[in-house]
Amino acid sequence: MAAPLPDTPVLETARLVLRPLQLGDAPAAQRHFAHWEIVRWLNGSVPWPYPDNGAVTHIQICLEQRARGERFFWAICLKSAPAELVGGIDLWPDTGLKDQRGFWIATEFQGRGLITEAAERVTEYAFRELGWPHLWLTNAEGNVASHRVKERQGARLVERVKKQFVSGESTAEIWLLAAEEWKVRKSV
Repeated sequence: MAAPLPDTPVLETARLVLRPLQLGDAPAAQRHFAHWEIVRWLNGSVPWPYPDNGAVTHIQICLEQRARGERFFWAICLKSAPAELVGGIDLWPDTGLKDQRGFWIATEFQGRGLITEAAERVTEYAFRELGWPHLWLTNAEGNVASHRVKERQGARLVERVKKQFVSGESTAEIWLLAAEEWKVRKSV
């Protein structure tokens, strides 16, 4: 087994604070996450309809994984309201499954470039501070917004496979984002 990950740092962008997820985020997560528009393109293991205790249960699992040093979990918060979770982003080492990052954002905050901003900051952390050589990224083919985030980051689409999503079986796009290519793009 790989060495445990370091503690989850607070990361900032122009508009966001990405802070470690905490159990106190459960009410906001439940309110923002339990919508079909959010969950339909997520992994088929996400329960639907989303149960009343879904956020508490999920955050407890996240905190257990974090305590074992397996993953980073950040609450996405606006700088204007850093205590209020409006989404989430997580990151984990390459385990051979060709997937290393996940994210979501509340419907009322979609279309503003906030996920791209959060993804860029988390990618920067993975490449510059952790020294990871690449990130495998996955999304449902029908999730056009997630597809665009990968394109904006300079990831290369390398494979399409069938995968189970909350909305049913569909094609998943698998992307590879190489650290060196990303760093070159960021230096321009």
